[in-house]
Amino acid sequence: MSKKQETKDKKFSTSDTGNIAELSFESAYRELEQLVAQMEQGDLPLEQALELHTRGQQLAAHCAQHLDQAELRVKKITSPPA
Repeated sequence: MSKKQETKDKKFSTSDTGNIAELSFESAYRELEQLVAQMEQGDLPLEQALELHTRGQQLAAHCAQHLDQAELRVKKITSPPA
């Protein structure tokens, strides 16, 4: 296998982090940024693009959940006592 092909194949792989639910916000966001960058290049085969898109949606939902939880914590901390 040529060096160019090896690099291209590596680029298509999803993160080895495993279960998305176990990722911190920072890890999930970083992986999401990497997936978006790969997809923006536009040179992915359709099947791999779909796999990355699906994983990206899952990562985005995971990040949104973390942000929602953080927002609730901030509101709880900053709201005046009842």
